[in-house]
Amino acid sequence: MFIRTESFQQYVRCFPAVTSYIFFMMIVFVLTLFPSSLGNIIHYGTGVNLYIADGQWWRLLTPTFLHYSFTHILFNGFSLAIFGPALEKILGSIKFALFFLLTGIIANIATFFLTPLTFIHTGASGAIFGILGFFLYMARFRKHHLSKNEIHTIYTLTGIAVIMTFIQPNINIVAHIGGLLAGVILAPLFWRK
Repeated sequence: MFIRTESFQQYVRCFPAVTSYIFFMMIVFVLTLFPSSLGNIIHYGTGVNLYIADGQWWRLLTPTFLHYSFTHILFNGFSLAIFGPALEKILGSIKFALFFLLTGIIANIATFFLTPLTFIHTGASGAIFGILGFFLYMARFRKHHLSKNEIHTIYTLTGIAVIMTFIQPNINIVAHIGGLLAGVILAPLFWRK
């Protein structure tokens, strides 16, 4: 389910939404490295609860595509590249793209309401946890569509991801758990056989 055997060309052709999101996040990350007006992407796109409360609502979306460090974007990009294709195959590219955006936004909304006004955040991990939430829904409520090995893999990976959320420093715990719950809740609305 999560093992990729395609060539790069096949991967891009089969999973255009996942590829586009990863490419877009990489482009944005590179642009933030240059000391120019483009460097203001971080300033105007980071999730800052105080600014969101002041009416800058776009910050409920933009943090999903911003990353502070190379390791941050590497880990999130790799996670999306591994978990995203299976869901894009199930939902189709357009529904996958919408699901990813919605779970990312919901994770950022949860962060806004459940963390202090001074809280600042970036990263796609809320939306990636949304993907895990979809698979968790499948493992629990649509298990006849999965093998026992796939169900075991989903439970194991989700468990590890949640544990790491609470162990690693500088993690937006609210976004991770909020994205996971959003994925579980939205899954039946997006599900197709």
